Amino acid sequence: MKREIKIFFTALMFFTRIPCPKWVDHSAEYLNKSSKYFPVVGIIVGSISALVYWLFQSIFPADIALIFSMIASILTTGAFHEDGFADVCDGFGGGWTKEKILLIMKDSRLGTFGVVGIGLILLLKWSSLKYFPVNTLVIALISGHAISRLNAVSLIYTDQYARDDDTSKSKPLATKMSTRELIFSVIFGLAPLALFANFNVLLALLPMLLLRWYFSGYFKKWIGGYTGDCLGALQQVSEVIFYLSLLLIFKYTG
Repeated sequence: MKREIKIFFTALMFFTRIPCPKWVDHSAEYLNKSSKYFPVVGIIVGSISALVYWLFQSIFPADIALIFSMIASILTTGAFHEDGFADVCDGFGGGWTKEKILLIMKDSRLGTFGVVGIGLILLLKWSSLKYFPVNTLVIALISGHAISRLNAVSLIYTDQYARDDDTSKSKPLATKMSTRELIFSVIFGLAPLALFANFNVLLALLPMLLLRWYFSGYFKKWIGGYTGDCLGALQQVSEVIFYLSLLLIFKYTG
């Protein structure tokens, strides 16, 4: 149990800016095992985002409260996944070989593709979320952050890490997950869906799986697998696709 607690806090420290006990470090051993807690971290980040929205919507118009909610999630993670998405936009937008794509993604500077991409995906996220009623939005945020991280971390179970060097900060995460660890992630990634008390929301799993299949094939085609940035990009796109899927489900099924 003590070991699992340390693994959990390692994941929390790696994926967020939330203060952790001083005895938690970036041990490669624990970091390598922390991937299974990715959806759990998503529940925490989503809950913080939902709480900020719930508090601010009683003071400001819902649209403004939603912006504060998004700011809260970005501050909580240090824009960890948004940065990965922007790097993927730059890398795959400006590179035509594996070496060039990986080199561009490794560059800390943000290019045109990254700026345009991150701006559009944040706008799409805000535009989709603003159509949810308050109570539904709170659940959608928690569920969206959890299930999108499940979609991303599942690539570790099935795909290969693309870089052949040790310079990436995500390298310790780039090993195969065990089936037991994947099942753990699936349970916590899907658990928040029960808060909807509506079986129709399970229909959102189909576009999520299709998106994962497409991204997996796309990454394999161009760079032979995934990187930490690729996981971040899949998380961001999965989150938005989940919100859009819910809008369609509620519109046509009630």
